[in-house]
Amino acid sequence: MKRLLIADDEEGVRSLVRMTLESQNYMILEASSCSETMSIAKRDHPNLILLDIMMADGSGIEVCRALKEDPSTADITVVMLTAKAEEADLDAATAAGAAGYFTKPFSPVALMARVEEILGTGIYDEYIDH
Repeated sequence: MKRLLIADDEEGVRSLVRMTLESQNYMILEASSCSETMSIAKRDHPNLILLDIMMADGSGIEVCRALKEDPSTADITVVMLTAKAEEADLDAATAAGAAGYFTKPFSPVALMARVEEILGTGIYDEYIDH
């Protein structure tokens, strides 16, 4: 079973993402802080982390960078969830090692398609703009 970590300090966002993805065969993990995200990533090694850029206790970009610099977590795919759609923010996320981003608010169908694409199940491919 593929493990997916939803890391966002807003319960409503985590709930929306969880409801969007729980119908699939994923083990859904949740984190509400940067420190919790790092701890869960090291302990459970999820296949994918959906990571908020602006967390209450720090920057998701710094978490992404730390995950990518650590050999034990470097292979985890990270996709940023962000309300910040400025080019500089997106460039910083890419430079930190993020595989992509979703701007809040996001389409649940588009999110599902992107997750399926990353995790290789591909059942929602017709929704993805390549």
